[in-house]
Amino acid sequence: MKTYVYRQTSANMPENGFAKEGQSQGIMDNGKLPENKKWCRWSRRHYLFIFLVLATLLFFYNVNIKDMARDWSPKWQKKYNTIKLWIPFKSLGQNIVSPSTTLGPTPEPTVAVNTIMFMNKTNSPALPQTENVTSTTNVTGTTVTYWTANVKVVTEQTSQLTTVPTTPVPYVSPGPYLVEYPYEYHFIINEPQKCEQEKPFVVLMVPVAPHNRHNRDIIRRTWGGEGPVLGKVVKLFFLMGLHEAKGAEQQQNQLLQESKEHQDLIQSNFLDCYKNLTIKTMVMLEWLDSYCSSADYAMKIDSDIFLNVPNLIHLLSNAPKSNYMTGLVAKGAAVLRNANSKWYLPLEVYPHSTYPHYALGLGYVFSLDLPKKLMEASKHIKPLYIEDVFLGLCMQYLGISPTDPPDWSYFQVFPVMYSRCAYSKLIATTMQENVDPIWVWTDFKKPGKYC
Repeated sequence: MKTYVYRQTSANMPENGFAKEGQSQGIMDNGKLPENKKWCRWSRRHYLFIFLVLATLLFFYNVNIKDMARDWSPKWQKKYNTIKLWIPFKSLGQNIVSPSTTLGPTPEPTVAVNTIMFMNKTNSPALPQTENVTSTTNVTGTTVTYWTANVKVVTEQTSQLTTVPTTPVPYVSPGPYLVEYPYEYHFIINEPQKCEQEKPFVVLMVPVAPHNRHNRDIIRRTWGGEGPVLGKVVKLFFLMGLHEAKGAEQQQNQLLQESKEHQDLIQSNFLDCYKNLTIKTMVMLEWLDSYCSSADYAMKIDSDIFLNVPNLIHLLSNAPKSNYMTGLVAKGAAVLRNANSKWYLPLEVYPHSTYPHYALGLGYVFSLDLPKKLMEASKHIKPLYIEDVFLGLCMQYLGISPTDPPDWSYFQVFPVMYSRCAYSKLIATTMQENVDPIWVWTDFKKPGKYC
C-alpha cells in the first residue's frame, strides 16, 4: 500500500511526499484530487485497520492464553503451555508450577484461638526450627538431614516431562510463642532395644543440652546410677537435640563416644534451645511410645534435680496404670502478660487469664498409656513454647486432670536446704547452686537413720 502525503508549497504546486515515477498521475489540473482517491477515504480505511489490529492485541493481552488453550487442540495447548507466551507485551518470566506437583511441608498460618478449648482449627504439620535451606550434614558417620521444601516444577518440552528444581520455600517462623510441632523428627542417636531387653518398671527421661556432659556424669554417679530399687528395674536416658552451628562436629564426635560408652543417649534432629522445650518433650513422648511402651511408668526430670528413687517407687507401687500423671500440680496459675517475663504470653496467643491444671516441668510422673494419647491431642492444640503448660492443655483436651501426690511436699520447685532428714521425705527437689551434688548424694546414702 502506498501512502500519499500532500503539502501545499504554492498556490499551484502541491508536492508529493514520496516522489516516484509517475507521481504526477495522482494530480489533476488546479491541484485537485480525483473523487475516488480522496485523502479522507484512504484515512478511514487506514484507521479502521489500525483499530482492528490494536483491538486484537488488547484482547490477547488481557486473556490468559494458557488457560484457554486447554479447550483447544493439542497443538495449540502445547504451544501455549510453555514458560513464556508469544505475546510481546506479556511474558511469564518465571516457572509455572504444575497443579499435580507435590510440595514439601509448608508452615501453617496461625489460626484463630478457640476460646472454649484453645484448639487449632487444622491438623497440619508445622515446620521445623532448624535449617530453612536444603542441607545434609554428615557428622562423624551420622547423617543429619535437615528439612527442605521439596518444590518441583514440571514443564513440557517436546514429548517428555522434565523435572526442574526451584529455590526452596523460605523458612517461616510460627512466631516467638509457638514451636514447630507436630512434625516428623528423626532420631540420630538411639537405644531402641534397651526397654525390650531390660523391661523397666519406670523410665527416667532427662532432657539435657548436648554439651552438658557435666550434669550427665553427675546424674550417672548419683540417683541415675542405681540398679534395681526395691526390686524394680529403673532405666535412665538423656534426651537432646542438635547443637548450634558453632563447634557442632566436635561435640557430635564427643556425643557418639559417650553413647558408645554409656548407651543412654537419645538424640533427635530438632534444634536444642530453650524455646524448643515443647518439641523436646513431645519427642520424648514419641520415643517412649515407639520404644518403651512396655514399661509401666516414666518420669520426666530436669538435670538439676535431686531424685529420691526409693520414694518414687513407693509412690508408684499404688498408682493407677492408666490416665495417670502426677507431680507438683499448678492450679489456677495466672497467665503472665508482662512482656519482660520469661513465660510471657500475649492475649492474642492465649486469651484466657489462667491456665488449666498442669504438672510443673521440674519433674512429673505418668503412666505409659499417656504418650500416644498426648501425641494425638497435640494435633489439636496450639504448640505453646511453655512445655508444661502445653502438656496441661493436651491433658485438658483429653479430659484428664493431673493427680495431686499423696503428700504436697514430695515435689519441690524451690531448692530445699539439704539435710538427710529433709531429703528423705521428698521425691524431687531443685538443688541449691552452691552445693556439691556428689557430696549430697554420698552423705545421703550413708548408713544410719535419716531423722
